[in-house]
Amino acid sequence: MSEPSGTPAGTTFEPRVFSGVQPSGQLTLGNYLGAIRNFVPLQDTHDCIYCMVDLHAITQWQDPTELAHATRQVAAAFMAAGVDPDKSLLFNQSLVPQHAQLGWVFNCVARVGWLNRMTQFKEKAGKDQENASVGLYAYPTLMAADILLYKATAVPVGEDQKQHLELTRDIAQKFNHDWGKEVFPITEPLILGDATRVMSLRDGTKKMSKSDPSDLSRINLTDDRDTIAKKFKKAKTDPEPLPETVEGLEGRPEAQNLVDIFAALADISKEDVILQFGGKGFGTFKPALAEVAVGKLGPLRDEMERLLSDPAEIDSILHKGAQRAQAVAAPVLDEVYDVLGLVR
Repeated sequence: MSEPSGTPAGTTFEPRVFSGVQPSGQLTLGNYLGAIRNFVPLQDTHDCIYCMVDLHAITQWQDPTELAHATRQVAAAFMAAGVDPDKSLLFNQSLVPQHAQLGWVFNCVARVGWLNRMTQFKEKAGKDQENASVGLYAYPTLMAADILLYKATAVPVGEDQKQHLELTRDIAQKFNHDWGKEVFPITEPLILGDATRVMSLRDGTKKMSKSDPSDLSRINLTDDRDTIAKKFKKAKTDPEPLPETVEGLEGRPEAQNLVDIFAALADISKEDVILQFGGKGFGTFKPALAEVAVGKLGPLRDEMERLLSDPAEIDSILHKGAQRAQAVAAPVLDEVYDVLGLVR
């Protein structure tokens, strides 16, 4: 295995992937194309740890019943997409207390100036930052703990999470430097697939978001086949036909977004999409896109519904995953405490 960038010669870490999805609101097509579907092939090349980060969810108020359901729903989506809980670790964050324990340690390693530069806090807190929770402000240090608790060497991330991963790398480097021991790897980002940033169906300049007030702006993984088709039919477009070249998509954000989605769902290149539909209007393209989406997402939704019909079985899978995760996490936290001189 090649050494992670920034790790001194002689220090090696097992290739291990960590990724977490926050269980708040509906999972969308953006979550699926940007993250979840990429989790499956990684199981063949890495030790994989996939986590419902429910402690991150409560940085903003959540309805308790809805949070519990959303946690199971994310787990069901992972498994429906092909994540194997026998091959990978699959659990919710709050079942493994070492996440919060290492998160506090990293609160003491990270610098206020680093957190002040985090643009996502400013976006989520809005104009009333003084009224935001401390947890929302310190979210990136807990994210660093999620990753480094398992000495993960790689994290699949979207563009909006790259800044947080840079902070994770800064924390790892500072911890290793300050205590003179190479405890943590310098985690690398994995940005996979053409449609890692899926945009709104109502505004091609904005990311598809589960918090958008318009349900027509997104495809939810729980949408039925008719709803998926209707949303693509209503998706915003411009009056021009699709261009004859990929370069012709520049300056046409809605057209670019729909072509990206088609390519990702059909597992073909954007060039192939343009070869097939270049010069044709959206009246032809949208029904074809809806057909591809329904063919891919319909069976996923069906399997999610089957899994969710037995919440006790999902809970059992998550508890077993948490027990296995603790077997990995506890020795790492013990190592950290020893390095810090914390008496246990």
